Amino acid sequence: MTDRQRQPIVYVVDDDEAVRNSLRMLLKSLGIAAVTHGSAAEFLAGYDPEQPGCLVLDVRMPEMSGPELQDELNRRGAIIPVIFVTGHGDVPMAVEAMHRGAVDFLQKPFGDKDLVDRIQRALTADRGNRALLGEKDQIRARIALLTPRERQVLELVILGEANKVIAGHLGVSQRTVEIHRAHVMEKMGVSALAHLVRMSIVAGIGTSTY
Repeated sequence: MTDRQRQPIVYVVDDDEAVRNSLRMLLKSLGIAAVTHGSAAEFLAGYDPEQPGCLVLDVRMPEMSGPELQDELNRRGAIIPVIFVTGHGDVPMAVEAMHRGAVDFLQKPFGDKDLVDRIQRALTADRGNRALLGEKDQIRARIALLTPRERQVLELVILGEANKVIAGHLGVSQRTVEIHRAHVMEKMGVSALAHLVRMSIVAGIGTSTY
């Protein structure tokens, strides 16, 4: 069964059992499949990156926080859209998480309709992302649009190298790297690093040493 044939699942990761149960019942009443986990580690233990869906994630949790889980998913190249649920004091942390690729955040207390609307948007985004990833030829065609220097920048970016480090590798200024990086993101049609990593994996991009 392909990704597009699978029913999407909304994952809820929150250490508050009452919150998990409430959200599961809400989503079930709307015919939306939901799976809940009480910790980030529990979620990661059973997570299938090929399963369509989205992740509703609490910011503050013991052992591994929501942002730390997001970082781990980014490291793995997972493209699941993340919606953070946050208390008032955690808003700056949630905003920073959005800079690292989260699609949205909700401040407690929030209304059911507000949450469901954001989940629906996230599921729509996930369908679009997966449709793109499923088109290897399209991805490779986009890669072919890159200049040789942009391709070098791409290969270093997906290794997680910072702009300053890439500049040193290539013997150019940091500003030049920033421009090349922006061109790479634009030509590849992505806005998040995790999506770029995943596309590169699908396309079978190797890495070089400079």
